[in-house]
Amino acid sequence: MIHSTAGGTMREYNRYDYAKVEVEGSMKFYLSPFKELKEGDIVLIEVENEIKEGKVIRVDKNISEQNFPIPVKRLKKIIEILKG
Repeated sequence: MIHSTAGGTMREYNRYDYAKVEVEGSMKFYLSPFKELKEGDIVLIEVENEIKEGKVIRVDKNISEQNFPIPVKRLKKIIEILKG
């Protein structure tokens, strides 16, 4: 607990849209910079230094980085939405 007279402040956590993407039979999580992203969209993503297509299985919107099991700094962003 942070006491108000100690001068401490609560850490502010950022909120992100996370997407679960199926690529070549495996599931991976990505950050989505696209507010219009939806389940079923085909997207371009980076997998092991290669650009590949994947299918969005689920989108979780406006989730605090504190509540997501993978640190944000370890996730890559979706590059582009190809088709819905």
